[in-house]
Amino acid sequence: MAHKNLQEVIDAAPSPVELLRNSQIGSYIYPVVPADFQNWIKEQKAWRDTAVLYDQSHHMDNLFLRGSDAIKLISDTAINSTAVFPVDKAKQYVPTTASGHVIGDGILFREGEDEYVYVGRAPAANWLLYHGETGGYGNLDIEIDRRSPSRPYGHEVTRKYYRFQIQGPNAWSVIEKLNGGPLEQLKFFNMSTMTIDGTTVRTLRHGMAGAPGLEIWGPYADHDRIWTAIVNAGAEFGLVPVGSRAYPSNTLESGWIPSPLPAIYTGAEERGYREWLPADGYEATGTLAGSFVSENIEDYYLTPWELGYGNFVKFDHDFIGRDALEKVEPETQRKKVTLAWDAEDLGKVWTSLLNVDGPNYKFFDLPLANYGSANYDSVVDEDGTVVGYSMFTGYSAERRHHQGERRAARADRGPRRGQPGAVLDRRPRHLPGRLADAVPVRVAAAQ
Repeated sequence: MAHKNLQEVIDAAPSPVELLRNSQIGSYIYPVVPADFQNWIKEQKAWRDTAVLYDQSHHMDNLFLRGSDAIKLISDTAINSTAVFPVDKAKQYVPTTASGHVIGDGILFREGEDEYVYVGRAPAANWLLYHGETGGYGNLDIEIDRRSPSRPYGHEVTRKYYRFQIQGPNAWSVIEKLNGGPLEQLKFFNMSTMTIDGTTVRTLRHGMAGAPGLEIWGPYADHDRIWTAIVNAGAEFGLVPVGSRAYPSNTLESGWIPSPLPAIYTGAEERGYREWLPADGYEATGTLAGSFVSENIEDYYLTPWELGYGNFVKFDHDFIGRDALEKVEPETQRKKVTLAWDAEDLGKVWTSLLNVDGPNYKFFDLPLANYGSANYDSVVDEDGTVVGYSMFTGYSAERRHHQGERRAARADRGPRRGQPGAVLDRRPRHLPGRLADAVPVRVAAAQ
């Protein structure tokens, strides 16, 4: 008999960990967008040296919230304060379970007085959708536009919006050429409009590499025309379209962890949610990958502080998880840090492919070596004690001369762990700029 919901799937499995570690769905895919336009190394370098065009139209859910109760739903489920959230402003949205553990995150756009759009991965979208349907919000309309299929096999794919970003040192020159004149550089996460190819498009002030940029969106029917106009205008400024292979590696520059495991597989308060979630959805079929293995799924759960969201937590409103988070002492929480690969060790992993007689280590793909929907590799000290998790791993060509093989990671905070020069590696290196606090790590390769 086919399972009807996530709870039934969990009940039939040996454990949630076994369920997710044995998922056959494969690695997480950024769909539809070509893998490369030039090659991933040139595309990585371009967002630091010239300008790039990201096509974000396909890999995220769009959830549209309309009505006077939309802001109440957001406030009831977000650790963030909504006391100041004007029209034409965006805000990162972070929900937690009743136990205070993170479900996911994404960006909320306030496009009108009672109109909001959530853009991000499925876990936070599902949480909003569930509580919107079951929370008794009388004046609320919800519409979901799911991400494009991972493997469309040539079938037509369409979305409600296209979504692009123009980023890099030359981005604003491209933007003003497209607009036909100067454009005000609004503050970060403020929204406005501009003109591209005679069409008014909506914009969000963004930035990368210390330079201002824009996120741009409009009706999906305009996708090809607007994309072509941006590429043509950007040619003289060295703009490079970025493919789906290089695109997610920009996360290595910011240290954002995009895919923590949603903390919804246990907890009596979340049972109704698990019974609402489908048996074939993200939460039921996602892959849990990495060298960290625990029999207890709750060992994979993370608090806002551990993901770097501690400053988002505001107790000026009631929200799911508030009671649990009020009991947390932030100084006891693990801290998000960047880890820098030891080049010699990582070289051994790659060259092991050529060892006829072995050992042959697990392949480290480039530019990213993430094999699951949620990735948890063990970070251990010299005593073999697990002190944290590495959760997003890859290589930055732009940082290659700084030992740029890097991980955005989670590690213990303390005088011995998670600090530059810690015993995670006996050969610390200084990494300039935003990477100055990176913790060097040795590789314990898995065969």
